[in-house]
Amino acid sequence: MNLETTYMGLKLKNPLVPSASPLSKDLDTARRLEDAGAAALVMYSLFEEDVLAEEEQLTGLMDFQDLGHAEADTYLPLSPDYKTGLDEYLEQLQALKSSLEIPVIASLNGATESGWVEHGRELEQAGADALELNVYSLPAVEDSAEVVEERYVSILRQLKSQVQIPVAVKLSPYFTSLGYFVRQLETAGADGVVLFNRFYQPDLNLETLEVQPQLHLSHPYESLLRMHWIARLYDKVDLSLAATGGVHGAEQALKMLLAGASVVHVCAVLLQRGPDALRDILEEMSRWMEEKEYDSVYQMMGSACQVNAIDPEAWDRMNYIKTLRS
Repeated sequence: MNLETTYMGLKLKNPLVPSASPLSKDLDTARRLEDAGAAALVMYSLFEEDVLAEEEQLTGLMDFQDLGHAEADTYLPLSPDYKTGLDEYLEQLQALKSSLEIPVIASLNGATESGWVEHGRELEQAGADALELNVYSLPAVEDSAEVVEERYVSILRQLKSQVQIPVAVKLSPYFTSLGYFVRQLETAGADGVVLFNRFYQPDLNLETLEVQPQLHLSHPYESLLRMHWIARLYDKVDLSLAATGGVHGAEQALKMLLAGASVVHVCAVLLQRGPDALRDILEEMSRWMEEKEYDSVYQMMGSACQVNAIDPEAWDRMNYIKTLRS
């Protein structure tokens, strides 16, 4: 049984890739993920806000030291052990590369067009095999769809101008015309798209009237939206498609591959059950493929996408009408 796949040009031993999470902050856990079958690893995110805040603090400190006397730059010397969040991220990336044999994908998370994406070059130099660009931006009411999409495209172009390694863009499902937008990203240089980002919605405390964060792990039903759009995009774009969100077992993973995903990202099930969940999913996937007489992931990939479906219209409005009538 051949489980190999290709994602953004990276040759992977199977389609299961742990997505960005705190699990990648611990080397022992990362090794356990690899031992359990992880084909690659997406690191936890490096956030734009953290990078820019630390850069502003250091700039302010240097400016303060220079006031008054030329020799003031030694008044408040930085400790040789001082590390920024970027320094720590680069060190962890290098440690993961030294400890693992699988590809390591760095994650950049931001929302604006600014110099933070220039650090992509440092991530590449530190050994990242690819980058995942996670643009998490809530549009203002005066922003048109065109403005929002151009922001994504501009950030992507800026990042691609800095690096030679592959770049995937992690998207939300909330775009006016998702298929057209994915083609725009492809034209701008994206090597893949990750569908879909899960936005964590804040809640309102009725006692204190404070807005408070809420974290809810994904549920398998969320995988249906991912599967739907991957099935519609497969064979219509030339970039890699990654599924993320709602994959808790072999059932969801297999459906994503049949729809056309190159890889399947997993997170919640690993946080709930630990790295060994990967081994269980891979074993169940292999059994199903053997029963259905699939020799490889490549043979299975996209075999049930919109173009290849028994009933292509079932992926579109006709399925909506049939569902309501039932």
